[in-house]
Amino acid sequence: MHAIALMLLIVVISSCSPDKEKVDLIIHNATIYTVSSGFDIVQAMAVKDGKFVAAGTDSNILSKYEASETLDMGRKTIYPGFIDAHAHFYRYGLGLHVADLLGAESEEELVERVVTHRGANPEVAWILGRGWDQNLWPEKEFPTKTKLDSLFPNTPVLLTRIDGHAALANQKALEMGGISAKTQILGGKVILKEGKPTGVLIDNAIKMVSDKIPDAGIEESRSALIAAQENCFSVGLTTVADAGLDKKIIDLMSEMHKDNTLKMRIYAMVNPSKENMEHYFKTGPYQDEQMTIKSFKIYGDGALGSRGAALLQPYHDAKTDYGFLLNTQEAFDELAQKMYQNGFQMNTHCIGDSANRTLLNIYAKHLKGKNDLRWRIEHAQVVSIDDMPKFASFSIIPSVQPTHATSDMYWAGQRLGPFRIKTAYAYKDLLDQNGMLALGSDFPVEQINPLYGFHSAVVRKDAKNWPDQGFQPENKITREHALKGMTIWAAYANFEEKLKGSIEAGKLADFVILEKDIMTAKENELRNVKVSATFIGGKKVF
Repeated sequence: MHAIALMLLIVVISSCSPDKEKVDLIIHNATIYTVSSGFDIVQAMAVKDGKFVAAGTDSNILSKYEASETLDMGRKTIYPGFIDAHAHFYRYGLGLHVADLLGAESEEELVERVVTHRGANPEVAWILGRGWDQNLWPEKEFPTKTKLDSLFPNTPVLLTRIDGHAALANQKALEMGGISAKTQILGGKVILKEGKPTGVLIDNAIKMVSDKIPDAGIEESRSALIAAQENCFSVGLTTVADAGLDKKIIDLMSEMHKDNTLKMRIYAMVNPSKENMEHYFKTGPYQDEQMTIKSFKIYGDGALGSRGAALLQPYHDAKTDYGFLLNTQEAFDELAQKMYQNGFQMNTHCIGDSANRTLLNIYAKHLKGKNDLRWRIEHAQVVSIDDMPKFASFSIIPSVQPTHATSDMYWAGQRLGPFRIKTAYAYKDLLDQNGMLALGSDFPVEQINPLYGFHSAVVRKDAKNWPDQGFQPENKITREHALKGMTIWAAYANFEEKLKGSIEAGKLADFVILEKDIMTAKENELRNVKVSATFIGGKKVF
């Protein structure tokens, strides 16, 4: 009897406390949007060695796993780490140290901010700034260099417009760039008044001056990347697509990944310089858990705000101006052939309907039909009704930035007129082509917070929740689609969907915890939802 009783006791103990699989982290009592194919919502998940092991009910996870750290979330909501499908991460970091001109309400305020910045940084050789937008000013006219020339006659000044496609230079900077009233450049323009340069440069003309600015040193570049990552972690970003990088900075990012000073995961779009193409075509696409190098960033045209976007018909508010492409059609076609032959994505900035048509047709020539090459149109901002179906016919991914719609809606109709504006920022129409959108912000053109883009995508309103019905509300997308656009669809557009974008076994344990559930919160609360914590590889980084 004693032996039988002992055996029964062992069975009871075994049934009550079975051996559990050991993991590093268990999170439970949460609302977890897995963004799996079934869009499952679960309560708990387990993480080991930087990857998700399982996600399911509280009872399932807690009975099967034990961890060195177990967190009770108190019903907080968790999402896959947010992915910004189009940003300028490195440039944003560098820009944290130049004059902040964002939101300046007049040319006078622009100059005042530059003077203040100069006073705080008297040792710099160049006075740089970013963020002005003449559409916010009462007269809505481009600024001129007159005041800058009088204040800084011997120091070069270059102040970039918010979209990066126009800049204001003083006379010293123009002279250093070799710019005069006679300057002509493909894909760019020097704005003249009474036959003399005003200081405003459009698109490729900016490069004549910016090329004279000394490159940032290694330590400055490191500091910029670390500062950018800290700010991005605070808003829930765990991967950013950095649109337009040279090998030097990609190599630095890789070094910083190895020494763990850079934890942000990077999808690097490479600048199509001769040197970059020679190197990466030779080495081929590359991917590890920290970085993907599989695409080149091409500029098709400029921006709508500076009238550099290439349109099929003249600007509504400038009857002789069509904008322009930044290169010849032959050059774009040659680039497309090289991308196709070498196995790289072609990701092209296209704002105007003429640029979109030109590049969609070139893509079509090389892609030939349905495919899995995932070539992308970045922005796809104004797309003719006739050209919209080409996204589906050739499996082209629209990579869009919802806050562009709600930033531009005050003046975009003046540029495009009442009919053509309806073909702009048409995110629902674009979504319907292939059943997906990659969502980003284009920061620092816009703010870094991905929830601003989420709000703009689903509500089509600004920070003050204007207009009442939303801007062109027929192109709202659902909250589920918006969440997919900044997680799994963005990952797919990056060829990273097997690594990230959803909370599923085997994927990288990147996730974000929010104070409120953006899938159920009131519309007017969405932009103000705060991040409680951000995790990369199961480790808390914010």
